[in-house]
Amino acid sequence: MDRLRLGLISCGFLGCSPVAPGTVGTLGGVLLAWLLAPTELYLLWVLVACALIYQVGRMLAPWAERHCGKDPGVFVLDEVLGYLVTVAWIRGPSLVTLVVGFALFRFFDVLKPGPVRRMERIPGGDGILLDDLVAGLLGLAVLTLARLTIGEAGLWQIGG
Repeated sequence: MDRLRLGLISCGFLGCSPVAPGTVGTLGGVLLAWLLAPTELYLLWVLVACALIYQVGRMLAPWAERHCGKDPGVFVLDEVLGYLVTVAWIRGPSLVTLVVGFALFRFFDVLKPGPVRRMERIPGGDGILLDDLVAGLLGLAVLTLARLTIGEAGLWQIGG
């Protein structure tokens, strides 16, 4: 049962990477967004995925912290959640947007500007998950500004 829990919190063991587990774990979100991109109801599926990831992550966070320490690096469901928030849009992202979204999310997740850092202070699973969700919202805000200045087709549909 512990192996199953580890597989879930590490997004198929991506978070078990010995180097940059958060960055490697974010690739699980990239894969999920890429798989959902061609669907007719992309935004709805992303929101459903985010809700499920949040609930599973919140439920497994106490186990993860007991076995791996506070906000363990192996726990990457928060990175998957944050990345999916970054690329949440009405329709599926292009390859360019997947890459730009990855860079933006990782930037805000690593930099941890004020609101992101404040979320880390919340105890338990909510604190683990909410800082990445806020980093994802910041990434989404930058992508949205890019869409407004470059244009919808300029960023969202190039390469897709």
